[in-house]
Amino acid sequence: MPSTSLARKLRLEQTPAERRFWTIIESYRTDGWHFRRQAPIGPYIVDFACKQARLVFAIDGDSHYSDAGIAVDTGRAAYLKGRGYQVIRFTNLDVMTNPEGVWYEVGVALKSTHS
Repeated sequence: MPSTSLARKLRLEQTPAERRFWTIIESYRTDGWHFRRQAPIGPYIVDFACKQARLVFAIDGDSHYSDAGIAVDTGRAAYLKGRGYQVIRFTNLDVMTNPEGVWYEVGVALKSTHS
């Protein structure tokens, strides 16, 4: 299990894309959706989680596209799916250059949980 102190440290040291994502989803947060940053779920710490919607949002930098990164992400996604979570992935570039598109995709994912 990851330590809460590690999750706290990661929240304090967010990447620019993670900080931007937090800003992008502000309207959903003020509408009553509760998001957690650097949230521990089982043995993993996920970038963002909306537990009420069973959604995890991953903001992926370059390391996620190496063979090792892909293997880790595949295992994490399988673990989370087994616990009822859907993982939505965005690249750092998506978050930094297409905030409207990211905001829209987050909304689609949230609405799909209430269908």
